[in-house]
Amino acid sequence: MLYHYTDFIALDGIIRCAELRLNNILNMNDAAEMRLFINGICRAVTEKLAKDGEAEKIRLTEDFFQKEMAKEFQYSAYAACFSKYRDDAAQWERYGHSGKGVCIAMHADMIQQMTGGAVTLQEVYYQNDMHDHHLVDEFYHAIKETASFPDDLAKLQSLMNDAWIQSAAFKHPSFASEKESRLMVSPFILNELAIGPRYHVAAGRIKKYYPLDLNRMCDKLNLHLSDLIGEIIIGPMSSQSVPILQDYLVDHGLGVIKDKISLSECPLRKPTS
Repeated sequence: MLYHYTDFIALDGIIRCAELRLNNILNMNDAAEMRLFINGICRAVTEKLAKDGEAEKIRLTEDFFQKEMAKEFQYSAYAACFSKYRDDAAQWERYGHSGKGVCIAMHADMIQQMTGGAVTLQEVYYQNDMHDHHLVDEFYHAIKETASFPDDLAKLQSLMNDAWIQSAAFKHPSFASEKESRLMVSPFILNELAIGPRYHVAAGRIKKYYPLDLNRMCDKLNLHLSDLIGEIIIGPMSSQSVPILQDYLVDHGLGVIKDKISLSECPLRKPTS
């Protein structure tokens, strides 16, 4: 199972609308990690070039990466986040509406079968040092073979697309306890993207997201939405009634999973004043 910690509004979107929202990673609490990844790749590549005495190519490489970093929003991925941990205190507090929300368990193998094209399921990796990352060698060799900056950058641009995609599944080691996987869409791969963006308008701002049609994705696998969902766990700080949630599932055609509801056993407590 993969566990998606969220609030009851998002649960309603998944159950009633059969829609899973992929939100911009730059709006998440670890947005800086994408920049850390790209900067780490750049630093490791220039260090390899320095050993060759390639001062001019170092300057051009740093300029190329700097210009690409300025396009960060253009390259930003959109994701729904999952953990391998069931009923986990840190997940409840960070992502489960401070424990007042809900955790939706989904079958990982079914999610994997739903991916393709610009939609991927990636296990997050946690790393500080980029020197051993395969993209370092690929960038290094491409730059060594590049005859002219900025006229001959097709290979570098392709590698940069890969780097931005992989940066969305990178986090600092201090987050390693989350054991996270991300269902992601990379909208800058335009020729492979079959879904368009939508916008959520709130009182304070407008947010852009990409909706995944779970019914359509399940239909392709000859499955029902209820086959995807393995369990629903009510948060440890939630006042949600189990019978009402069961009625809600029945009335929205998912009565088959009404007996898969459980209450969190996580011993979170309200802070004392």
